[in-house]
Amino acid sequence: MALFFPVYLFDVDGTLTDSAPDITSSVLETLDRNGYPAQPVSLLRSYIGKHLTELFTDIIPGIDQAGIDDLILQYRAIYTAKGHSGTRAYEGVVETLAALPGRKGTATTKGSAMTRVVLEQFGMLPYFEHVQGTDGFPAKPAPDVIHRGLEAMGVAASDVLFVGDSTADVVAGRAAGVTVCAVRWGYGNHEEMAAAGPDFWIDHPSQLLSL
Repeated sequence: MALFFPVYLFDVDGTLTDSAPDITSSVLETLDRNGYPAQPVSLLRSYIGKHLTELFTDIIPGIDQAGIDDLILQYRAIYTAKGHSGTRAYEGVVETLAALPGRKGTATTKGSAMTRVVLEQFGMLPYFEHVQGTDGFPAKPAPDVIHRGLEAMGVAASDVLFVGDSTADVVAGRAAGVTVCAVRWGYGNHEEMAAAGPDFWIDHPSQLLSL
C-alpha cells in the first residue's frame, strides 16, 4: 500500500528544477566582473542549495562580509536578468505535483519572492499552498526554513515528508524532525547524503506516488 503524507515540503533547485546552468553561469559572470578567477562548474554545482555566503567565503580567500554582500547583490541581478532561460523542470515533476495528494509547500535556499517566480514560470505554483524561501535567516543545513514553512502551514513535523537533493536538505530535515526523502537526480553527493540518513530514496518524481 502506498504511503501518503498530509503535507509535502520540497526543495527547489536540484529537486523540482534543473537550474544549475543559470546558477553556475551567474556565479562565473559575477567572479569575472570582479576580477576573480573562474571556478570549475562541478565545484559550483556542489554548492547549489547552500547559501552564497558559504560559496564566496570558500572560493575567495580573505574576503570580508561587505565584499560577500556586494557579490551576492551582483549575482542576484545577473541571475534575475537571465530569466531562468537555462532552467528546466525535471521530467515528471509537474505531473507528480498534480497527482500527489496532500498539502504542498517549499523549503528552499532561494528567497521566497524568487521562488514564486520560478514556480509560476514552470507551471508549478498552483500546486503549492505555501512558498517558503530563506529570507534573512540561516540557510540549510540549519532547519529554519523548514520550521518557518511548518509554522506558516500550521502543521506538525510528524505529518511532513521533506523532499530534497542534497546533504544540507537531509541534515535540515533531520534537525526539523520531519521525514526525509532524498532524490538521486539532483546535485548532491549520494554518499554524504546516505550518511546523513534519509528515510527514503527515489529515482523519479513519480515514485512519490508509491513510496
